[in-house]
Amino acid sequence: MKPVVAIVGRPNVGKSTLFNRLAGARKAIVEDIPGVTRDRLYDSSDWNGRDFIIIDTGGIRFNEGDIFAREIKLQAELAIEEADVIILVLDSREGITAEDEQVANLLRKSNKPVVLAANKVEEFKKQLDYYEFYKLGLGDPIPVSAMHGYNTNELLDAVISYFKPAREYEEEGDAIKIAIVGRPNVGKSSLVNALLGEERVIVSDVPGTTRDAIDTPFQYKGQNYLLIDTAGMRRKSRIKETTERYSVIRALKAIERADVVLIMLDATEGVAEQDKKIAGYVHEQSRANIIVVNKWDLVEKDGQTMNRFDKDIREELKFLSYSPIMYVSALTKKRIFQVLEIVNFVAEQHHRRVNTAELNQVINEAMMLNPLPGGGGKRIKILYSTQVRVAPPTFVFFSNKPEMVHFSYLRYLENALRKNFGFEGTPIRLLLRQNTEHDN
Repeated sequence: MKPVVAIVGRPNVGKSTLFNRLAGARKAIVEDIPGVTRDRLYDSSDWNGRDFIIIDTGGIRFNEGDIFAREIKLQAELAIEEADVIILVLDSREGITAEDEQVANLLRKSNKPVVLAANKVEEFKKQLDYYEFYKLGLGDPIPVSAMHGYNTNELLDAVISYFKPAREYEEEGDAIKIAIVGRPNVGKSSLVNALLGEERVIVSDVPGTTRDAIDTPFQYKGQNYLLIDTAGMRRKSRIKETTERYSVIRALKAIERADVVLIMLDATEGVAEQDKKIAGYVHEQSRANIIVVNKWDLVEKDGQTMNRFDKDIREELKFLSYSPIMYVSALTKKRIFQVLEIVNFVAEQHHRRVNTAELNQVINEAMMLNPLPGGGGKRIKILYSTQVRVAPPTFVFFSNKPEMVHFSYLRYLENALRKNFGFEGTPIRLLLRQNTEHDN
């Protein structure tokens, strides 16, 4: 489970610029696969070995007569509630304003650690540009330029200094943790109730009924599980009720904690754009997952209906080609407990370790069938492979010219691994390293 950092402040102080700067500090792997969308008000980042979630918020105004100002203020308050650390962004060119003081008062009531970012500083030796922010009584202001990235390292040092020790964010136990995610009203709470056999979670036709992630332990056929129901995620432009907007953050935190994620789709609606975004985040976080198509009882069927659905889902979610697809009805409980059998299988695949000798045999055979192309007059080779971790299965390939190995060839090797060892329902990470001992 990662700590959460919220960026807050009045309008036009550079919050989004700082968000983009800090989110960009961690360069995510770019995949040439359609459907992995990054249009979010949240992102993952890291600094000095500590991973965290970062949240952008709208500019806080205190005009109670303005409905949009009230909603934005509520959104920010919810982000503050979810956060472990808060960054208050201030404009060093304008100095303290009445709204800055009101925001500062709001943050004091939260009893959360606050880091002051005096943004838009041009001359860092000139303390007068940000010295007056000491008057807010929230500690030392840190001068930064979000636009140019100046001094953000000192800001991040201050932020992570407030994080709890990493071990306190870890969870113990033998239970398989299952997060259920999806758009509002796809039937997540109904699935929880069907699995538990009782009405533990309020079920409603009104989207957004579930606000918080709700943890429920249970046992089935001797296996312990922890079921995490999450608030539905919907496209940002469709969010009208502000509490729903930050329920997305709670769902993301559930994904971070999960061993296996159930990505729920509505059989009556097919794959929507927001489904792709949710699935993309699960994939990016390298979580084992199963695509669960709910409301299957409402679909008119013939002999090819399931095949057509399979084809459409695979086309829309190409990056989840490894994920099993289950067709269920939470209402009639059809195939509900088969989902748990697949959860067990996928969790095992997520933790699978391959013998090094077998691994190298498979990789060598794949390279014989489809040799690596030459590069710069010198043949590119992968000389040795090893698995360095599980959950997700992660492999390191040692090459004489790792920078010349194209991502499409890595995808070819991933397919070879899946063909020989399975890894159904789990992402695989492939890393390239320089081999210096046999560089000839």
